[in-house]
Amino acid sequence: MTELKPLFKERMKELLGDEFQKYLNILDKEPVRSIRCNLLKITPDKLKAKLEKKAWKIKQPFKEFPEVMIVESELQPGELGRALEHLLGYYYIQETASMLPVMILNPKENDIVLDLCAAPGSKTTQIAAKMKNTGTIIANEVSLGRIKILASNTERCGVTNMIISKRDGITLCKKLKKHGFQFDKILLDAPCSGEGTLRSTPKTYKMWNPKTIKKMAYLQKNLFEAAFDLLKKGGTIIYSTCTHAPEENEEVVQFALENFKDIKIETIKLPLKTTPGITKFQDKEYLEDVKLACRVYPHVADTEGFFLAKFTKK
Repeated sequence: MTELKPLFKERMKELLGDEFQKYLNILDKEPVRSIRCNLLKITPDKLKAKLEKKAWKIKQPFKEFPEVMIVESELQPGELGRALEHLLGYYYIQETASMLPVMILNPKENDIVLDLCAAPGSKTTQIAAKMKNTGTIIANEVSLGRIKILASNTERCGVTNMIISKRDGITLCKKLKKHGFQFDKILLDAPCSGEGTLRSTPKTYKMWNPKTIKKMAYLQKNLFEAAFDLLKKGGTIIYSTCTHAPEENEEVVQFALENFKDIKIETIKLPLKTTPGITKFQDKEYLEDVKLACRVYPHVADTEGFFLAKFTKK
């Protein structure tokens, strides 16, 4: 195993306590291969049958979400991305934890949805499928290089109810507010330090830096503030990251609860094991309601690490 940086190790020990060794053990284990059936093009039953004809062993772990599939068979390197079914947009290669934000966002047909940090498009395509290509999705991304990937993925998956915008998220929200735009649902899958991706992206070991955490936390709070202004009364906003850092997670939730009188944090129901948001880390204490957020740990759910919080506007 690649050696963890001492400060990161110390922080994770504080977060996990007795569970820390289990966390270390899972980092050495190969990530589960998961895909999401693209409901815009094929049903889960038909896709499963096609893949099983290729001698792939497919498991559908969640009865209420049959589109989530685990590929349990041994595959050749790169086979998942080269398969005809993938090239045709019948499925999207997506980590299970990455599918959770849209599950709880629960977009409906004809909704107006903002996906504020959209590339590479995994969640955008998932939203479009839930909406059956009705309504409108504004999929925003600040990087031109990533916009090309977003456009390619959404085209492959047959998304037709989407407008792509290239702005930094805060500027976009201010412009939309100026023109009177409001949204039924907003997904803020925020840029983060990526601590939850160590199994699938080992280079995160080397890139991890406490300065990045502070920088990201500042950006995340500003993004949330700008996005919440655009939410309709009764609308839903999901805040999610793929990191474990409380500064980027519970601290952002705390910021939201303290700064908006018309906000309510909601209970989250997910189909896999999660742990509640924490209320204390180092010298910081958070509101009791922060517990309603969810932490997804690799050693608990056998997925990437993730954090989710669901809010509505009162």
